[in-house]
Amino acid sequence: MNKAIYIATSEANSGKSIVALGLMSMLLGKTAKVGYFRPIIDDVEKGKNDNHINTIISHFQLDIEPQEAFGFTRKQFISKRNKGKEGEIFDTIIDKYKALEEKNDFVLVEGTDFSGEGSAIELDANIEIAKNLGIPAIIVSSGVGKTLNDFAEGLNLAYDSFKEKEVEVIAVIANKVKEENIGAAQDALKEILPSDVYVGVIPLIKSLKNPSVKEIATAIDAEILFGEEHINNETDSFTVGAMQLRNYLTHLKKDNLIITPGDRADIILGALQAHISSNYPSLAGIVLTGGIKPEEPIVKLIEGLSQVIPVLSVKEGTFGTANKIGSVRSHMYADNIKKINTSLHTFEKYVELDKLTEKLVTFKNDGITPRMFQYNLVKRAKEVRKHIVLPEGSDDRIIIAAARLIEANIVDLTVLGDADKISATITRLGLNVDIEKLNVINPVESEYYQDFAQTLFEIRQKKGMTIDIAMDKMADVSYFGTMMVQKGLADGMVSGAAHTTGHTILPALQFVKTKPGVSVVSSVFFMCLEDRVSVFGDCAINPNPNSEQLAEIAISSADSSINFGIDPKIAMLSYSSGSSGKGEDVDVVRKATEIVKEKRPDLKIEGPIQYDAAVDARVGKSKLPDSEVAGQANVLIFPDLNTGNNTYKAVQRETGALAIGPMLQGLNKPVNDLSRGCTIDDIYNTVILTAIQAQGE
Repeated sequence: MNKAIYIATSEANSGKSIVALGLMSMLLGKTAKVGYFRPIIDDVEKGKNDNHINTIISHFQLDIEPQEAFGFTRKQFISKRNKGKEGEIFDTIIDKYKALEEKNDFVLVEGTDFSGEGSAIELDANIEIAKNLGIPAIIVSSGVGKTLNDFAEGLNLAYDSFKEKEVEVIAVIANKVKEENIGAAQDALKEILPSDVYVGVIPLIKSLKNPSVKEIATAIDAEILFGEEHINNETDSFTVGAMQLRNYLTHLKKDNLIITPGDRADIILGALQAHISSNYPSLAGIVLTGGIKPEEPIVKLIEGLSQVIPVLSVKEGTFGTANKIGSVRSHMYADNIKKINTSLHTFEKYVELDKLTEKLVTFKNDGITPRMFQYNLVKRAKEVRKHIVLPEGSDDRIIIAAARLIEANIVDLTVLGDADKISATITRLGLNVDIEKLNVINPVESEYYQDFAQTLFEIRQKKGMTIDIAMDKMADVSYFGTMMVQKGLADGMVSGAAHTTGHTILPALQFVKTKPGVSVVSSVFFMCLEDRVSVFGDCAINPNPNSEQLAEIAISSADSSINFGIDPKIAMLSYSSGSSGKGEDVDVVRKATEIVKEKRPDLKIEGPIQYDAAVDARVGKSKLPDSEVAGQANVLIFPDLNTGNNTYKAVQRETGALAIGPMLQGLNKPVNDLSRGCTIDDIYNTVILTAIQAQGE
C-alpha cells in the first residue's frame, strides 16, 4: 500500500491549500496517524513558523513539531541550488520525510509554491522531490483567467512532465473553475488524460478568494485599534471614504473594507453605525490612514457601541494604502476557522472521496531512485552497527572518508597505519574528527601480530607456508586487515585504494574462503542512474567465466540485489537476443540462463539478450514481446570481464552515474575491493555496503 501523496501545483496561486485540507481530513477518517510535510517553505521571520504548517498541525491537532514538517526555507533552497548542492538538498528532504513516514501511517506532502521563482522552476522542483521520495502526485491547477483549451492543455503538459520523470500521477484537480464550467472542464480533462487518472473539479468559491482583515492588517503593517475579536472578517471589496457621509453611505456593500483618513470622524462613526443598522449591509472593517488616530471623545463613543468591527491605523497615506490592499491575496491560516470549514465542505462536495481513496490505496511504486537507494543504505547500515577495517591509512582519501563516516555515526572504524602519521594527516587536511573514535592499529606493533601470524601459518603450512613467511605476510596491511575480519575483530574490510585487486582479495581467498556451495567469487556495481538503480556484474573479478560460473554470478547478483531492496529482473547479456544468435559466445550465455532457471525457478531471467532490449521498453517489446524481463531488467550480467568493466565505466563517464562498488560476492565474510582511482564518495559508499553485507553474516 502507498504511504504518501505529493500535492503539486503547475503554477502559483493554484489554491492547493483547499486540497491539502480536504485530503488531510479524508485521510484522518481512514487511518489513525497522518503526518504532514513541506519540502520547501516560504521564508519566515525568526522565531515564527510557516503558515501552512501551523494551519494543518493546529486544525487537525497533529502530533508533529513545526521543525519536523519542512526541509528548507526558500532562501536556503535557492542558496544551495545555486552552489550546486542538489545532492545535499535531496538527502535532507528524504531524511526528514522518512522520519515522519516511520512515525505515521500516511504522510501528506505539500509541494513548493515559488510564486517569485517562476512556474517552470516550481514545477521542476516538485517533480524532482516527488521522484526522489518515490511517491505519487496529485496536480492542482487554477482555472482563473484561462480559456478552457489553454487550461486543459496546461494541465496535460504538467501531467506529461511528471510522467517523463517516471512520477506517477494518480489525480488532477482543476481548481477555481466557474460553477457553470465544471462539466466542460471535467469532460475536457478526461478526454486528454489517461482513464486511470482521477479528475476532480472544484469551483471558484468567492469567500475563499477574499482576504481577511487580519491578512490585510499584516500586509499593510497596521495597528489594531478596535474590534480585534472580529479580525478574521472576510473582505469582499474596499472603497475609499473621501466624500461627505450622506453621499458615501450609498456606496457601502456587504463585507466592504473602508479606507479613510484618520481625522474623518464622520466617516468612522457613520460606518460603525451603518454596520449595526438593519438598513445597511454588514461591513468588514475600517482602515484609518495618515497615522491619525481618533480623538478621545470619538474613542469613548466607539467603546460604548454594542458591536465594533475591526478599526486599523496605518502611517501611510490613503492612496498608497489602497494600492497595497488591492494586491493582498488570501491565504489559509490556523485561526480562520470559517474559511477552513468552507474549504473542507467544498472539497467533500466536489471531490469523489471514495474514488480518490481507492487511487491512494492501490498505488504501488516498483522503482527506486538513486537518492532513495543511498538513503536506505545509510539507514540499514545504522540499524545494526558494524565494525569495518580500512587497511590503507596512509592514503588521504581513506582518512577523509573515515572522518565523514565517523561524523555521520554510521559504523565503527579501524584504520591500519602509524598513529602519529595519521594524526598529522588529519591536522594537515584540516579535518574535524575525534581521533579517539578512529581506532588506529600499526600491524607490526599490535598485540594481535604474533597470534595472526601463527594462525596464518597453521592454515597455510600444507601449502608451504613457514612461520617466518607468515610473519612477513602479517606485516602487510591487506593480510592483517583480512585476518581481523576472519578472527571477528572486525565485521568487514574495504581496501584497494592503494593496492591492486589481486593484493586485496588474495588473503581472503586463502583463509576467509568462499561460502558453502559457492565456487566463484564475483562482484557487482550498483549503478545509480538518473532515474533508477541497476546492478552490473561481474565487472571486476572473472575474466572469462564458463556457463556454470556465469550462472553462479547471476544467482549471487540476484541475491545481492534482493538484500539491498531491489526486486531482481535478470538480463544475461550477449550480442544477440533470444534464439536468433549462433556461436560459442552466445551459447555460453544461453546455457548459463538455463542453469539459473533450473537452480532458481523463483528468479525472473532472460537470456541471451542485448543491452538495449534489456533496458529499453520499446526495443524489448519489439525483440522479445513475451518476456517479463525485456525492457525492465535491473540486474545485468555481462558475459566476460572485458565487456563488463568497459561497459560500467562507459555508463559511469557518459551519463554521470554514481557507481557504488565493486562489492564482492561469495566470500564467507565481507571483503571489498576499491579501484585505485576511487573517490572519497566511492570509499564512503563501499564501507556502507560492506557494513550491510556484514549484517547478513
